[in-house]
Amino acid sequence: MTVPALRVEGLAYAYPDGHQALFGVDLELAPGERVALLGPNGAGKTTLVLHLNGILTGGAGTVQVGGLRLDPRDRAAVAEVRRRVGVVFQDPDDQLFMPTVRDDVAFGPANAGLRGAELDARVAEALAAVGMQGVQDRPPHHLSFGQRRRVAVATVLAMRPQVLVLDEPSSNLDPASRRELAEVLLGLDVTVLMVTHDLPYALELCPRSVVLSGGTVVADGPTPDLLADAELLRRHRLELPFGLDPRAVRPPARGGRAGGMGPA
Repeated sequence: MTVPALRVEGLAYAYPDGHQALFGVDLELAPGERVALLGPNGAGKTTLVLHLNGILTGGAGTVQVGGLRLDPRDRAAVAEVRRRVGVVFQDPDDQLFMPTVRDDVAFGPANAGLRGAELDARVAEALAAVGMQGVQDRPPHHLSFGQRRRVAVATVLAMRPQVLVLDEPSSNLDPASRRELAEVLLGLDVTVLMVTHDLPYALELCPRSVVLSGGTVVADGPTPDLLADAELLRRHRLELPFGLDPRAVRPPARGGRAGGMGPA
């Protein structure tokens, strides 16, 4: 039996002020899946993501990554889960803070003990994966916003995670940068959980979607089917752009070109 890349069972969490954000969330991702996490503001998406690598703990339920249970009392397990789950923030400038691109991408592996040629190879591998070869000596703030977002992805890929979590990856990107990032994501050999309000991007990249609303999973299934359910979208404050038919978009296979159109 294949071990799930990510398994969340019965996850519930209340903040110290008493606000209950999650009410028994169950979620499972198979290795290599690309899954969109959809839902209105305040649904609990960020709270869920912060549990996946142990930033938040203390509620009920369990999180397992590649079969390893996240136990906040076990520092070694927490460190390993944080290596296995890489989170890319919505704003790349929250993730890039070193003088050069190379320094940013090398930061995680260097702190894990890599040095010399092995570290250089890891940096080159991560930059190649996002199509940003040749910029390693440039300051991140000299890059375009879309380029910085791809470098932010590279900083996470340099740790060779099993699960890549992306927070609103398409926000503030121009159409060309949006397409370039989509092609990068389609080429990655990693499980992807994409948190997004961009329903067309979810449709383009993720064959499966999960809708979180009011701290619970209210829908889980093929993305075209969920987005074709007008009543589901209306109940949970999700809206497609005018005229978009989700059943006319075929999510591309891994490694395919983004933007594939055709009958579902």
